Amino acid sequence: MLNQLRPALVTITFFTLVTGLCFPLAVTGLGQALFPAQADGSLVRRGETVVGSALIGQNFASDRYFWPRPSATGPEAYNASASSGSNLGTTSVKLRDRVTGEVQRLREAGVAGAIPADAATTSGSGLDPHISPEFAAAQVDRVARTRGLEPEALRAIVLDHIDNRALGFIGEPRVNVLELNLALDALKS
Repeated sequence: MLNQLRPALVTITFFTLVTGLCFPLAVTGLGQALFPAQADGSLVRRGETVVGSALIGQNFASDRYFWPRPSATGPEAYNASASSGSNLGTTSVKLRDRVTGEVQRLREAGVAGAIPADAATTSGSGLDPHISPEFAAAQVDRVARTRGLEPEALRAIVLDHIDNRALGFIGEPRVNVLELNLALDALKS
């Protein structure tokens, strides 16, 4: 029996060390060496202070800021420890009521015209830091009015913050809400 047990224990110990310790350490070291900002969480700083991550959305609720898309992370919006979608299907009454409520909230805030889909629906993770350029444009008048800015100046800032498709064809154009709002705070208003 010891002849069968010894090779099994040696094999388990070897693969535990290789796959549980050596490989993760090598990947972490390689990530830190090649992509240090991304490996550390793509942190966004204002001076020496970390104000967020370029990869995780934040809940901006003030009229002075561009709002993100709704979050499905539970009662606390943009809670990274509760990342998940809502798992509500197209026939769900709860989903319909939530989307209707978001559209009504946007209308009451002064958003006119067609409401972009990302303005009323959540992302798959509930943590998406981006909005569509259309949703950003729909919010320009509200933010400009609240901050006392000219809408055209604000539209130019939005245009400067549009990230285009990767390699020209992957994904959709998008605007990082945190970076856009930090650019707003950098203005004298």
